[in-house]
Amino acid sequence: MDSYLSAGDISAIGLTIKLATLVTLILLVVGTPLAWWLARTRSCLKGAVGAVVALPIVLPPTVLGFYLLVAMGPRGPLGQLTQSLGLGVLPFSFPGLVFASVFYSLPFVVQPLQNAFESIPERLLETASTLRASPFDRFFSVVLPLAKPGYLTAMVLGFAHTVGEFGVVLMIGGNIPEQTRVVSIQIYDHVEAMDYAHAHGLSAGMVAFSFVVLLVLYTLNPTGRRK
Repeated sequence: MDSYLSAGDISAIGLTIKLATLVTLILLVVGTPLAWWLARTRSCLKGAVGAVVALPIVLPPTVLGFYLLVAMGPRGPLGQLTQSLGLGVLPFSFPGLVFASVFYSLPFVVQPLQNAFESIPERLLETASTLRASPFDRFFSVVLPLAKPGYLTAMVLGFAHTVGEFGVVLMIGGNIPEQTRVVSIQIYDHVEAMDYAHAHGLSAGMVAFSFVVLLVLYTLNPTGRRK
């Protein structure tokens, strides 16, 4: 183990798990009302909001990271807001990394939740409404149990996507040991230093992790089993 994982590797793994866990929890809180609105609304803004949510899928990570860096910088709108609140600027800090990762992984949580909500028959909600269930009662007693597979997919994809990100974290977080140096950046450092033994140790772990993620999705996804 020591020959394949250094102290820096272990630190990067711990920071990555911390980042991915925090980002996934935030995304579930933020993504649930957003996905519910996208699944149920008839507003003309649905297409525009859905496109904004999906932007991180098609944009190069460096482009997204650049604009987030500008927005969170000292002269950017977010940077000015955080400075006025006494929080300083977010780039090259763990909170900045969390903010950027939330935006970057947003579609990987919102879209599975939206698909799960859209698959719930409207008649079930109408039946619950006729029984005088409040909107909150309908959501927690009808929607959440039926959307459980969607939540599982959203949690797994959100966590895995955050673990594997590189371009955005490099642009926003830089390469600060024990603060912003996650696994993907650590692998890059090892390759630059031609330290292939440690690069192989981390990379093999990422391959195994990715396989387990896909295995979980294909095993527990009921739609995949029916097909």
